[in-house]
Amino acid sequence: MKFCLFALLLMLPIAASAQTGLPSVDGLEEGWNTLETDGQCSAGTPFQFYAKPSNASNNLLIFFNGGGACWFGQACDLSSEPNIHSPFADMDANNPNLAEGIFDFENTENPFADYDIVFIPYCTGDVHIGSGARSYSYQDASGDEVSYTAQHNGFENSMKSLNWIYDNFTAVDNVVVAGSSAGAIGASFYSGLIAEHYPSSPVVVLADAAGGYRTALLPVTLKAWDSAAILPDWEEYAGETNDSLSFEDFYIASKNHNPNLRLAQYNAAEDEVQKSFTHVIGDAPGSFSLPLRILTNYQEIEGATDEFFSYTAGGAVHTILRSNNFYEYEVEDTRFVDWVQDLIDGKQVQDISCVDDAAGCDEAPK
Repeated sequence: MKFCLFALLLMLPIAASAQTGLPSVDGLEEGWNTLETDGQCSAGTPFQFYAKPSNASNNLLIFFNGGGACWFGQACDLSSEPNIHSPFADMDANNPNLAEGIFDFENTENPFADYDIVFIPYCTGDVHIGSGARSYSYQDASGDEVSYTAQHNGFENSMKSLNWIYDNFTAVDNVVVAGSSAGAIGASFYSGLIAEHYPSSPVVVLADAAGGYRTALLPVTLKAWDSAAILPDWEEYAGETNDSLSFEDFYIASKNHNPNLRLAQYNAAEDEVQKSFTHVIGDAPGSFSLPLRILTNYQEIEGATDEFFSYTAGGAVHTILRSNNFYEYEVEDTRFVDWVQDLIDGKQVQDISCVDDAAGCDEAPK
Protein backbone atom coordinates (compact mmCIF):
# COMPACT_ATOMS: atom_id res chain seq x y z
CA MET A 1 0.00 0.00 0.00
CA LYS A 2 1.34 3.43 -0.84
CA PHE A 3 1.45 5.85 2.07
CA CYS A 4 2.44 9.17 0.44
CA LEU A 5 1.79 11.13 -2.68
CA PHE A 6 4.07 10.17 -5.54
CA ALA A 7 5.65 13.62 -5.72
CA LEU A 8 6.73 13.36 -2.10
CA LEU A 9 8.00 9.82 -2.57
CA LEU A 10 10.54 11.01 -5.10
CA MET A 11 12.24 12.99 -2.31
CA LEU A 12 12.45 10.03 0.09
CA PRO A 13 15.22 7.42 0.27
CA ILE A 14 14.37 4.04 -1.23
CA ALA A 15 12.95 1.75 1.42
CA ALA A 16 13.39 -2.01 1.36
CA SER A 17 10.57 -4.53 1.18
CA ALA A 18 10.47 -6.42 4.47
CA GLN A 19 10.48 -9.99 3.14
CA THR A 20 12.60 -9.75 -0.01
CA GLY A 21 15.13 -6.94 0.39
CA LEU A 22 13.80 -5.41 -2.84
CA PRO A 23 12.89 -1.73 -3.10
CA SER A 24 9.45 -0.97 -1.74
CA VAL A 25 6.72 0.39 -3.98
CA ASP A 26 7.16 3.76 -2.27
CA GLY A 27 10.65 3.99 -3.74
CA LEU A 28 9.78 3.11 -7.32
CA GLU A 29 9.85 5.53 -10.21
CA GLU A 30 6.90 6.34 -12.43
CA GLY A 31 6.45 3.80 -15.22
CA TRP A 32 7.92 0.29 -15.34
CA ASN A 33 10.54 -0.67 -12.77
CA THR A 34 12.71 -3.80 -12.97
CA LEU A 35 13.05 -5.72 -9.70
CA GLU A 36 15.95 -8.17 -9.74
CA THR A 37 15.79 -11.25 -7.52
CA ASP A 38 17.93 -14.27 -6.64
CA GLY A 39 15.44 -16.52 -8.44
CA GLN A 40 16.46 -18.60 -11.45
CA CYS A 41 15.11 -19.23 -14.92
CA SER A 42 15.24 -22.65 -16.58
CA ALA A 43 18.88 -22.32 -17.70
CA GLY A 44 20.02 -20.86 -14.36
CA THR A 45 19.94 -17.23 -15.47
CA PRO A 46 18.51 -14.58 -13.10
CA PHE A 47 14.80 -14.01 -12.58
CA GLN A 48 13.38 -10.50 -12.45
CA PHE A 49 9.90 -9.01 -12.45
CA TYR A 50 8.39 -5.61 -13.20
CA ALA A 51 6.21 -3.19 -11.25
CA LYS A 52 4.36 -0.07 -12.36
CA PRO A 53 2.94 2.05 -9.53
CA SER A 54 -0.14 4.24 -9.85
CA ASN A 55 -1.59 7.09 -7.86
CA ALA A 56 -4.96 7.02 -9.55
CA SER A 57 -6.64 4.10 -7.76
CA ASN A 58 -6.20 1.40 -5.16
CA ASN A 59 -6.67 -1.40 -7.69
CA LEU A 60 -4.07 -4.03 -8.51
CA LEU A 61 -3.35 -6.06 -11.66
CA ILE A 62 -1.04 -9.08 -11.39
CA PHE A 63 -0.09 -10.44 -14.80
CA PHE A 64 1.55 -13.81 -15.47
CA ASN A 65 3.29 -13.81 -18.84
CA GLY A 66 3.34 -16.75 -21.25
CA GLY A 67 5.89 -18.27 -23.57
CA GLY A 68 5.69 -21.99 -24.28
CA ALA A 69 6.70 -24.87 -22.04
CA CYS A 70 9.18 -27.75 -21.81
CA TRP A 71 8.94 -31.12 -20.11
CA PHE A 72 11.61 -33.20 -21.86
CA GLY A 73 15.31 -32.72 -22.41
CA GLN A 74 15.43 -31.63 -26.04
CA ALA A 75 12.83 -28.92 -25.42
CA CYS A 76 14.46 -27.58 -22.23
CA ASP A 77 18.10 -27.72 -23.35
CA LEU A 78 18.87 -24.44 -25.12
CA SER A 79 21.48 -26.14 -27.29
CA SER A 80 18.94 -28.62 -28.66
CA GLU A 81 15.71 -28.66 -30.64
CA PRO A 82 12.79 -28.09 -30.42
CA ASN A 83 13.23 -25.02 -28.24
CA ILE A 84 9.62 -24.29 -27.31
CA HIS A 85 9.84 -22.09 -24.24
CA SER A 86 11.02 -18.58 -23.34
CA PRO A 87 14.17 -19.17 -21.25
CA PHE A 88 15.19 -15.70 -20.05
CA ALA A 89 13.38 -13.19 -17.84
CA ASP A 90 15.03 -10.22 -19.53
CA MET A 91 14.20 -11.13 -23.15
CA ASP A 92 11.95 -8.89 -25.23
CA ALA A 93 9.02 -11.32 -24.98
CA ASN A 94 9.08 -10.77 -21.20
CA ASN A 95 9.32 -6.98 -21.33
CA PRO A 96 6.00 -5.19 -20.61
CA ASN A 97 7.41 -2.00 -22.15
CA LEU A 98 7.14 -3.74 -25.53
CA ALA A 99 3.65 -5.20 -25.07
CA GLU A 100 0.39 -3.78 -26.41
CA GLY A 101 -3.22 -4.50 -25.46
CA ILE A 102 -3.77 -4.05 -21.73
CA PHE A 103 -0.24 -2.58 -21.52
CA ASP A 104 -1.12 0.28 -23.88
CA PHE A 105 -1.73 2.98 -21.29
CA GLU A 106 -2.28 5.67 -23.90
CA ASN A 107 -5.50 3.99 -24.97
CA THR A 108 -8.37 5.72 -23.19
CA GLU A 109 -10.39 2.48 -23.24
CA ASN A 110 -7.81 0.53 -21.25
CA PRO A 111 -9.62 -0.84 -18.16
CA PHE A 112 -6.30 -1.08 -16.30
CA ALA A 113 -4.89 2.37 -17.05
CA ASP A 114 -5.16 3.47 -13.42
CA TYR A 115 -4.13 0.17 -11.78
CA ASP A 116 -0.97 -0.66 -9.89
CA ILE A 117 0.53 -3.42 -12.06
CA VAL A 118 3.00 -6.21 -11.40
CA PHE A 119 4.21 -8.14 -14.45
CA ILE A 120 5.65 -11.60 -13.74
CA PRO A 121 7.88 -12.83 -16.60
CA TYR A 122 7.90 -16.47 -17.62
CA CYS A 123 11.23 -18.25 -18.09
CA THR A 124 10.99 -21.63 -16.35
CA GLY A 125 9.19 -23.78 -18.95
CA ASP A 126 6.67 -25.02 -16.39
CA VAL A 127 3.64 -22.71 -16.88
CA HIS A 128 4.65 -21.06 -13.57
CA ILE A 129 3.84 -24.21 -11.53
CA GLY A 130 7.14 -26.09 -11.33
CA SER A 131 8.52 -27.12 -7.94
CA GLY A 132 12.26 -27.17 -8.69
CA ALA A 133 15.14 -28.60 -10.70
CA ARG A 134 14.60 -31.59 -12.98
CA SER A 135 17.35 -33.63 -14.66
CA TYR A 136 16.68 -35.01 -18.12
CA SER A 137 18.54 -37.51 -20.28
CA TYR A 138 18.13 -37.80 -24.03
CA GLN A 139 19.97 -38.79 -27.18
CA ASP A 140 21.16 -36.01 -29.46
CA ALA A 141 21.16 -36.13 -33.27
CA SER A 142 24.45 -38.06 -33.22
CA GLY A 143 23.07 -40.67 -30.88
CA ASP A 144 25.13 -39.49 -27.92
CA GLU A 145 23.55 -39.49 -24.45
CA VAL A 146 23.02 -35.97 -23.13
CA SER A 147 22.13 -34.93 -19.59
CA TYR A 148 20.50 -31.59 -18.91
CA THR A 149 19.07 -30.03 -15.75
CA ALA A 150 16.28 -27.50 -16.08
CA GLN A 151 15.40 -25.16 -13.25
CA HIS A 152 11.61 -25.50 -13.16
CA ASN A 153 11.35 -22.79 -10.52
CA GLY A 154 7.98 -21.37 -11.51
CA PHE A 155 6.57 -21.60 -8.00
CA GLU A 156 9.61 -20.14 -6.27
CA ASN A 157 9.85 -17.23 -8.72
CA SER A 158 6.12 -16.54 -8.58
CA MET A 159 6.15 -16.52 -4.79
CA LYS A 160 9.10 -14.10 -4.74
CA SER A 161 6.95 -11.76 -6.80
CA LEU A 162 3.81 -12.36 -4.75
CA ASN A 163 5.56 -11.91 -1.40
CA TRP A 164 6.82 -8.53 -2.60
CA ILE A 165 3.25 -7.69 -3.63
CA TYR A 166 1.89 -8.77 -0.24
CA ASP A 167 4.50 -6.63 1.54
CA ASN A 168 3.74 -3.54 -0.51
CA PHE A 169 0.00 -3.71 -1.22
CA THR A 170 -1.45 -4.46 2.17
CA ALA A 171 -4.96 -3.35 1.32
CA VAL A 172 -6.49 -3.10 -2.14
CA ASP A 173 -9.97 -2.31 -3.43
CA ASN A 174 -9.93 -4.75 -6.35
CA VAL A 175 -7.47 -7.34 -7.68
CA VAL A 176 -7.30 -8.74 -11.20
CA VAL A 177 -5.07 -11.77 -11.79
CA ALA A 178 -4.51 -12.19 -15.52
CA GLY A 179 -2.27 -14.28 -17.73
CA SER A 180 -1.78 -15.23 -21.35
CA SER A 181 -0.99 -18.69 -22.74
CA ALA A 182 1.22 -20.46 -20.16
CA GLY A 183 0.54 -17.49 -17.92
CA ALA A 184 -3.18 -18.22 -18.02
CA ILE A 185 -2.50 -21.53 -16.30
CA GLY A 186 -0.30 -19.82 -13.74
CA ALA A 187 -2.94 -17.15 -13.16
CA SER A 188 -5.64 -19.77 -12.52
CA PHE A 189 -3.49 -21.46 -9.85
CA TYR A 190 -2.15 -18.35 -8.09
CA SER A 191 -5.51 -16.56 -8.15
CA GLY A 192 -6.57 -18.89 -5.35
CA LEU A 193 -3.57 -17.99 -3.21
CA ILE A 194 -4.02 -14.30 -3.97
CA ALA A 195 -7.74 -14.36 -3.18
CA GLU A 196 -6.95 -16.12 0.10
CA HIS A 197 -4.44 -13.38 0.97
CA TYR A 198 -6.96 -10.61 0.18
CA PRO A 199 -10.19 -12.14 1.55
CA SER A 200 -11.98 -8.79 1.82
CA SER A 201 -11.24 -7.71 -1.76
CA PRO A 202 -13.01 -8.83 -4.94
CA VAL A 203 -10.54 -10.83 -7.06
CA VAL A 204 -11.03 -11.65 -10.75
CA VAL A 205 -8.95 -14.18 -12.68
CA LEU A 206 -8.86 -13.50 -16.42
CA ALA A 207 -7.17 -16.40 -18.21
CA ASP A 208 -6.23 -15.89 -21.85
CA ALA A 209 -5.79 -18.74 -24.33
CA ALA A 210 -5.15 -21.93 -22.35
CA GLY A 211 -8.59 -23.49 -21.99
CA GLY A 212 -8.26 -26.44 -24.36
CA TYR A 213 -5.71 -28.74 -22.75
CA ARG A 214 -7.82 -31.79 -22.08
CA THR A 215 -5.52 -34.63 -23.04
CA ALA A 216 -5.09 -37.86 -21.12
CA LEU A 217 -1.34 -37.35 -21.60
CA LEU A 218 -1.22 -34.16 -19.48
CA PRO A 219 0.38 -35.98 -16.48
CA VAL A 220 3.64 -36.28 -18.43
CA THR A 221 4.05 -32.51 -18.07
CA LEU A 222 2.89 -32.30 -14.45
CA LYS A 223 5.25 -35.12 -13.43
CA ALA A 224 8.19 -33.36 -15.08
CA TRP A 225 7.43 -30.22 -13.10
CA ASP A 226 6.17 -32.10 -9.99
CA SER A 227 3.33 -29.60 -9.76
CA ALA A 228 1.48 -31.59 -7.10
CA ALA A 229 4.27 -30.66 -4.67
CA ILE A 230 3.25 -26.99 -4.68
CA LEU A 231 -0.46 -27.45 -3.99
CA PRO A 232 -1.66 -25.60 -0.90
CA ASP A 233 -2.97 -27.60 2.03
CA TRP A 234 -6.61 -27.06 1.13
CA GLU A 235 -9.46 -29.48 1.36
CA GLU A 236 -10.18 -28.72 -2.32
CA TYR A 237 -6.85 -30.30 -3.33
CA ALA A 238 -7.04 -33.30 -0.99
CA GLY A 239 -5.72 -36.47 -2.62
CA GLU A 240 -4.59 -34.77 -5.84
CA THR A 241 -1.45 -36.12 -7.52
CA ASN A 242 0.42 -35.38 -10.73
CA ASP A 243 -1.56 -38.22 -12.29
CA SER A 244 -4.96 -36.86 -11.28
CA LEU A 245 -4.47 -33.09 -11.62
CA SER A 246 -5.89 -31.11 -14.53
CA PHE A 247 -5.62 -27.41 -15.28
CA GLU A 248 -9.37 -27.14 -14.65
CA ASP A 249 -8.73 -28.24 -11.06
CA PHE A 250 -6.92 -24.95 -10.45
CA TYR A 251 -10.05 -22.95 -11.29
CA ILE A 252 -12.34 -25.23 -9.33
CA ALA A 253 -10.21 -25.41 -6.19
CA SER A 254 -9.39 -21.69 -6.24
CA LYS A 255 -13.03 -20.66 -6.59
CA ASN A 256 -14.46 -23.11 -4.08
CA HIS A 257 -11.84 -22.09 -1.52
CA ASN A 258 -12.41 -18.36 -2.02
CA PRO A 259 -15.91 -16.88 -2.31
CA ASN A 260 -14.37 -13.50 -3.25
CA LEU A 261 -12.94 -14.94 -6.50
CA ARG A 262 -14.55 -14.52 -9.93
CA LEU A 263 -13.48 -16.83 -12.79
CA ALA A 264 -13.24 -15.94 -16.49
CA GLN A 265 -11.56 -17.36 -19.58
CA TYR A 266 -10.91 -16.21 -23.14
CA ASN A 267 -10.11 -18.64 -25.96
CA ALA A 268 -10.09 -18.67 -29.75
CA ALA A 269 -11.95 -21.75 -30.94
CA GLU A 270 -9.28 -22.90 -33.40
CA ASP A 271 -6.21 -21.60 -31.53
CA GLU A 272 -3.25 -23.01 -33.48
CA VAL A 273 -0.82 -22.72 -30.57
CA GLN A 274 -3.02 -24.71 -28.20
CA LYS A 275 -3.36 -27.35 -30.93
CA SER A 276 0.39 -27.49 -31.56
CA PHE A 277 1.30 -27.91 -27.90
CA THR A 278 -1.28 -30.65 -27.52
CA HIS A 279 0.41 -32.39 -30.48
CA VAL A 280 3.81 -32.06 -28.79
CA ILE A 281 2.37 -33.55 -25.59
CA GLY A 282 1.38 -36.57 -27.67
CA ASP A 283 -2.09 -36.27 -29.18
CA ALA A 284 -1.96 -36.90 -32.93
CA PRO A 285 -3.05 -34.11 -35.30
CA GLY A 286 -6.67 -34.58 -36.25
CA SER A 287 -7.38 -36.80 -33.25
CA PHE A 288 -9.36 -34.19 -31.32
CA SER A 289 -11.60 -31.16 -31.72
CA LEU A 290 -10.20 -28.12 -29.90
CA PRO A 291 -13.60 -26.33 -29.74
CA LEU A 292 -15.12 -29.44 -28.16
CA ARG A 293 -12.30 -29.68 -25.62
CA ILE A 294 -12.69 -26.02 -24.73
CA LEU A 295 -16.45 -26.45 -24.30
CA THR A 296 -16.02 -29.59 -22.20
CA ASN A 297 -13.55 -27.78 -19.93
CA TYR A 298 -15.95 -24.87 -19.55
CA GLN A 299 -18.72 -27.27 -18.57
CA GLU A 300 -16.52 -29.00 -16.00
CA ILE A 301 -15.65 -25.71 -14.29
CA GLU A 302 -19.25 -24.44 -14.46
CA GLY A 303 -20.56 -27.69 -13.02
CA ALA A 304 -18.18 -27.57 -10.04
CA THR A 305 -18.40 -23.87 -9.15
CA ASP A 306 -21.16 -21.32 -8.69
CA GLU A 307 -19.78 -18.71 -11.11
CA PHE A 308 -17.70 -18.93 -14.29
CA PHE A 309 -17.68 -16.73 -17.40
CA SER A 310 -16.26 -17.39 -20.85
CA TYR A 311 -15.64 -15.50 -24.07
CA THR A 312 -14.88 -17.70 -27.10
CA ALA A 313 -13.76 -16.01 -30.30
CA GLY A 314 -13.50 -17.52 -33.75
CA GLY A 315 -10.32 -18.15 -35.67
CA ALA A 316 -6.87 -19.41 -34.75
CA VAL A 317 -5.12 -16.33 -33.27
CA HIS A 318 -3.39 -17.14 -29.98
CA THR A 319 -3.88 -14.77 -26.99
CA ILE A 320 -5.53 -11.37 -26.85
CA LEU A 321 -4.50 -9.49 -23.70
CA ARG A 322 -1.05 -8.45 -25.01
CA SER A 323 -2.40 -7.43 -28.44
CA ASN A 324 -4.39 -4.44 -29.61
CA ASN A 325 -6.96 -6.97 -30.78
CA PHE A 326 -8.06 -6.57 -27.17
CA TYR A 327 -9.83 -3.37 -28.25
CA GLU A 328 -10.98 -4.55 -31.66
CA TYR A 329 -12.33 -8.10 -31.27
CA GLU A 330 -16.09 -8.35 -31.32
CA VAL A 331 -18.24 -11.47 -31.04
CA GLU A 332 -22.05 -11.48 -30.78
CA ASP A 333 -21.93 -7.65 -31.02
CA THR A 334 -19.92 -7.57 -27.81
CA ARG A 335 -16.42 -6.11 -27.89
CA PHE A 336 -13.97 -7.98 -25.69
CA VAL A 337 -12.73 -4.78 -24.04
CA ASP A 338 -16.30 -3.91 -22.98
CA TRP A 339 -16.87 -7.44 -21.67
CA VAL A 340 -13.70 -7.24 -19.59
CA GLN A 341 -14.62 -3.81 -18.24
CA ASP A 342 -17.98 -5.11 -17.04
CA LEU A 343 -16.37 -8.23 -15.62
CA ILE A 344 -13.86 -6.38 -13.44
CA ASP A 345 -16.50 -3.82 -12.43
CA GLY A 346 -18.48 -6.68 -10.88
CA LYS A 347 -21.35 -6.42 -13.34
CA GLN A 348 -23.22 -9.42 -14.65
CA VAL A 349 -21.75 -10.59 -17.94
CA GLN A 350 -22.97 -13.20 -20.40
CA ASP A 351 -21.00 -16.06 -21.84
CA ILE A 352 -20.01 -15.04 -25.38
CA SER A 353 -19.40 -17.65 -28.08
CA CYS A 354 -18.53 -17.65 -31.75
CA VAL A 355 -21.01 -20.51 -32.09
CA ASP A 356 -23.75 -17.90 -31.84
CA ASP A 357 -21.98 -15.31 -33.97
CA ALA A 358 -22.90 -14.71 -37.60
CA ALA A 359 -19.27 -15.25 -38.66
CA GLY A 360 -19.10 -18.59 -36.85
CA CYS A 361 -16.01 -20.11 -35.25
CA ASP A 362 -13.83 -20.53 -38.32
CA GLU A 363 -13.29 -16.82 -38.83
CA ALA A 364 -11.47 -14.48 -36.49
CA PRO A 365 -13.80 -11.75 -35.19
CA LYS A 366 -13.59 -8.35 -36.79
